[in-house]
Amino acid sequence: MTKPLSTAAIFKGVVARDIRLAWSQGGTGTMALSFFLIAVTLFPFGVGPETEILARIAAGVIWVVALLACLLSLDRLFQADYEDGSLDDLALSPLGLVGIAFAKITAHWCATILPLIVVAPLLALLLNLPSGAYQFLVLSLLIGSPALSLLGAIGAALTVSVRRGGVLMSLLVLPLYIPTLIFGVGAVDAASMMGNPLPHLALLGAVSLLSLLIAPFAAAGALRLALE
Repeated sequence: MTKPLSTAAIFKGVVARDIRLAWSQGGTGTMALSFFLIAVTLFPFGVGPETEILARIAAGVIWVVALLACLLSLDRLFQADYEDGSLDDLALSPLGLVGIAFAKITAHWCATILPLIVVAPLLALLLNLPSGAYQFLVLSLLIGSPALSLLGAIGAALTVSVRRGGVLMSLLVLPLYIPTLIFGVGAVDAASMMGNPLPHLALLGAVSLLSLLIAPFAAAGALRLALE
C-alpha cells in the first residue's frame, strides 16, 4: 500500500513545482526579472545623468518597478491550475485551499520577488543611491515584498475565473500596495538623508504580518467560490 504524502511533502512539492514552472521557458520569473532590469536601466536615459536627481529618485524607482514586476507576474498565479483542472485536485489534498494558496504565494515570492531583491543593489548603484542606504534598500524589500505576493494573491484569486482579468486584478491590487510602497520608499529615503529608517521598517513589517494573517484565507475563500 502506498503511504499517503504528508502535508509538508505536498507543500514542498507545490512550491518546487511552481518555482520550476516560473523559471521555465517564458515563465513569469524570467519575465518579471527582465522587466525589472530593463525598466530601471531606462530611467537614467530618460531622466538624465545628473547624479543628484538619480540619487533622489533611486528608492522610488526601484520600489515602483519591483511592484509593477510583481503585478506583471500575478495573473498566472492560480490561472493555469484553474484552467487545466489541477486546482480542483489540489483543493482535495490534505493541505486544503488555504495551504495550497500559501504554498503558491511562497513559490511566487521565491521565484519572482527574491531575484529582484538580489539584483536591486546593482541597479541602485546605477541610480547613484547613497552607499549608506544600500542595506536598508535590501532590508526594506525583504521585509515589505512578502506583502506584494500576499496581497496580490487575493486579487489573482478573485479574478481567476475571469477571462483576461489582468486589468481588473491590477485595479483591485494596486490600492492595497500603497502602504507598502510608502513605507518601503520612506525607509530608504530616511537612510539616505541620515534619518531613522526603523519606524518605516516597523510599519512595513506590520503590513507584511497583517497580510500574512489575512491573505491566504481570503485567497482560499475566493478560489472556493471560483470552483463552485
